[in-house]
Amino acid sequence: MTTNTPDRARTRFPGISSRAYEHPADRSALVALRSLTGFDTVLRKMSGLFNERAFRLMFLGGTVRVGENQFRNLHDMVRDACYILDLPEVPEVYVRQSPEPNAMALGSDRPFIVINTGLIDLLDDEELRFVIAHEVGHILSGHAVYQTMMQILISLGSRLAWLPLGNLGIAAIIIGLKEWFRKAELSSDRAGLLAGQDLDAAKRTMMKLAGGTRLQEMSSEAFLEQAREYDAAGDVRDGLLKFLNLLPQSHPYAVMRFAEIDKWAHGGEYERILAGDYPRRDDDGNASVSEEIRNAAKSYRESWEQTADPFIGKVRDVADAAASAAGGLFDRVSSRGRRDDGPANGAG
Repeated sequence: MTTNTPDRARTRFPGISSRAYEHPADRSALVALRSLTGFDTVLRKMSGLFNERAFRLMFLGGTVRVGENQFRNLHDMVRDACYILDLPEVPEVYVRQSPEPNAMALGSDRPFIVINTGLIDLLDDEELRFVIAHEVGHILSGHAVYQTMMQILISLGSRLAWLPLGNLGIAAIIIGLKEWFRKAELSSDRAGLLAGQDLDAAKRTMMKLAGGTRLQEMSSEAFLEQAREYDAAGDVRDGLLKFLNLLPQSHPYAVMRFAEIDKWAHGGEYERILAGDYPRRDDDGNASVSEEIRNAAKSYRESWEQTADPFIGKVRDVADAAASAAGGLFDRVSSRGRRDDGPANGAG
């Protein structure tokens, strides 16, 4: 249990809801799924199809489990992150021998974290703290549970590919899911910053993921300018190529993650959370689906208005209209549900 205290003075967030740091597009999807009664229970039952216990045994037998006597520094970091973000149970952490700099959160009933040695070799302690807190953010948001469900849906959907237009429909679903996964990564970057409370470490992490350990050869200002150049692209053709390049990616590019965490850190929201102004977990059940969908639409609209990408300018109006229509649809469904349920519940 999270009864320890952090290694230095960091602000703690008792009862913080994951809604505090989730990207609006990620948050709207999660609020919608959480609003379905018993949905989490169904997800956990279905995730058993992937045999979570087998995964755990695989890592228990083939990797190093972090603890007081193995990788003690990582053990302390995950405890600190859970303490700061008020995650009730500290997840297990496993270190896996792999040169690929990667980490992930797995499981649903008892989520755990896996960190590759390539990432440990790449990052210093404060950068590792950011990454571990990023994974704790995934667990607090329940991303592992919902991603498992989406993988089940994709697997089931692939069996319908023989139907007319089946492949097109499945491809559209996968595109939408990967977009959500990318926004979930931005959410967890914010969780990493909240727990580590070291913006420079978060930025260095992105720079190292892009260019390796030689930070003396890199510049954070030039890296941010590189992000602006990538955003602006050259013409509509370049914008389309960026879009197509990103489709198969599960993570946003490091240069864009750098720009996004910098923008969030200086946009006021981060400071408000540090000051204690954040949504609480106890209020998650009252979150409005339609309001979160509107927030997601607003977020996309603002990012489209700020971008210099000419391709985005061509599709902005169509996508904005679709997002607004989705919010209106949820409003109508919710209103109809209240009217239908009203007399039975004794409402006037």
